[in-house]
Amino acid sequence: MSDLRVQNLRREFGPVVALEDMTFDVADGEFFCLLGPSSSGKTTTLRAISGLEDLAGGSVHFAGRDVTDAPVQGRGMSMIFQTFALYPHMTVRANFEHPLLRAGVSSDETRQRVNEVAELLRVTHTLDRKPTTLSGGEQQRVAIGRAIVQRPKLLLLDEPLTNLDAKLRHDMRAEFKRLHRELGMTMLYATPDQLEALTMGQRVGVIRDGRVVAVGAPRDLYQKPNDLYVAQMVGSPPINFLQTSATADNQIELPFLGLPVAASGIASGRPVTLGLRPHDLALAGGGSSRATRFKATINLTEPLGDVTVIDVEAKDAAMKMVLREEVAARYSVGDQIEIGFDPEDLHVFDRDTGARLGNGEAAVVQGEQ
Repeated sequence: MSDLRVQNLRREFGPVVALEDMTFDVADGEFFCLLGPSSSGKTTTLRAISGLEDLAGGSVHFAGRDVTDAPVQGRGMSMIFQTFALYPHMTVRANFEHPLLRAGVSSDETRQRVNEVAELLRVTHTLDRKPTTLSGGEQQRVAIGRAIVQRPKLLLLDEPLTNLDAKLRHDMRAEFKRLHRELGMTMLYATPDQLEALTMGQRVGVIRDGRVVAVGAPRDLYQKPNDLYVAQMVGSPPINFLQTSATADNQIELPFLGLPVAASGIASGRPVTLGLRPHDLALAGGGSSRATRFKATINLTEPLGDVTVIDVEAKDAAMKMVLREEVAARYSVGDQIEIGFDPEDLHVFDRDTGARLGNGEAAVVQGEQ
């Protein structure tokens, strides 16, 4: 078994607390992603798990044993760094061989492992070349190979795609998923990029200020974020936030809507923030008399190929919505359009604490104008 349990980790750098009560679990064979902005504690967490940081508190259990104070070499883990960290004076073959020779692996087994990993990663043709002669994608594969040639039980990946261009990042995301499927290895992947986390992670842990504040499957974090922070971290384009207050128990007014919105668990006068995903806004057409219709003016269009992100304004409320490119092409900046949404797609949060309220779902109050 190669399950990982991280409990209450604390790491201090003088007066700065980098990790505070960092706690999460990774199942045996799972691809788990840590998602958070810069300086949130992702790299420090991976370094702490691998034994490269001195902890002020907490514990790390891996494969059934406490490895909190175990030597780096005996933990059964390998780490891939953001900068690749290859030896530039060695050939690719020598980079692969180096950790095995240090571990005392026989020359015959070393040769066999190197050839197997090179074939798995499709870099056999680079074995006799130096890393500086390779492309970014090839260097990344070599960095992966040097880590997995040791046959670790846990692979730690610290923002490994940051230095690659968009096309290579797309290719390498698919490569990591393929390797995970073929090797069955437990992987812990840290990234500030929600696209990487949501497309690769079986589960995602969202980090804020040195602690995990939410863990779940990508779909669950997107559909039921537990607070404002998670809602804005997950989803692209980012979620629209609308500031308002309850005008009566369980009723909220939206200035551009005309009808009150009912949402459970909201007391009269309570300040709330409503979240509405750009993909949940749509053009109101076809003669429908949806109660959620409202008029808005287009302020900006951002063509992204097959879709276009539209910035709209409705009575001082700025929002983004997503349209198919062929539909968006009919409109220009300054045009007025009619938009509709399903009130059940609204997410309701307490404005002061950021916590999700009630079941987080809303409905239009019928029969009121």
